[in-house]
Amino acid sequence: MLIASAGAGLVDAIVGGGGLIIVPSLFGLFPQAVPATLLGTNKAASIWGTGWAAWQYAKQVTLPSSRLMGAIVAAMVGGLIGAWLATLVPASRFRAMLPIVLTAVWLYTLWRKDMGRHHAPHWSPQTETLLTTGIGASIGFYDGIFGPGTGSFFVFALVRVLGWDFLHASAGAKRLNFATNVAALAWFIPHGHVVWALALPMAMANVAGSAIGTQLALRHGAGFVRGAFLIVVGALILKTGWDAWLR
Repeated sequence: MLIASAGAGLVDAIVGGGGLIIVPSLFGLFPQAVPATLLGTNKAASIWGTGWAAWQYAKQVTLPSSRLMGAIVAAMVGGLIGAWLATLVPASRFRAMLPIVLTAVWLYTLWRKDMGRHHAPHWSPQTETLLTTGIGASIGFYDGIFGPGTGSFFVFALVRVLGWDFLHASAGAKRLNFATNVAALAWFIPHGHVVWALALPMAMANVAGSAIGTQLALRHGAGFVRGAFLIVVGALILKTGWDAWLR
């Protein structure tokens, strides 16, 4: 699990999608465990790597922090509601649609070869604030209730809707993803859905992987992050498609 957690931290720091590695590993090793407990343990481990990446990006990538505040709050509310519903709604209801949505995202990104290569925000501050708040609420809710690919969805939305490049979008996605993890844990922890003996060593490995991934993204820039995005989303399509239709 430590190797899986480190790999998840590395992937998450660059473009999101670390759940592709760590969540299946948890479910494979502990097939009899309550799903909400495995999801809570994953959040308790991955939040540290996400927080580390957000801090490292903040030192080198300038973001409109005031415009992201509404999105962060909305992401936390959405994540909290989603985490609550995760204990009531079967994940199978989301599993079948996820590969289709991811395929659309992947094809669109591949088709628009210039998308996300240059940082060109094109909305007024007020409109950008409203749009980021909507992005935070909707994807935050998804993260709380299901989760796979959340970071990648944040990155894609910030690039496509706001006109950010992939590096700025990845930096923004880390802040939003951290907020959704905090909100989800606000539900999972009080209800006993975290195995701390497993989560804490996983967290240390996750931070180590995150440190490497963040440096790679900052060193190589938006083009590198775009390529990583296509690889990770392509892998997510294969994994989620297998789980939904062929398993």
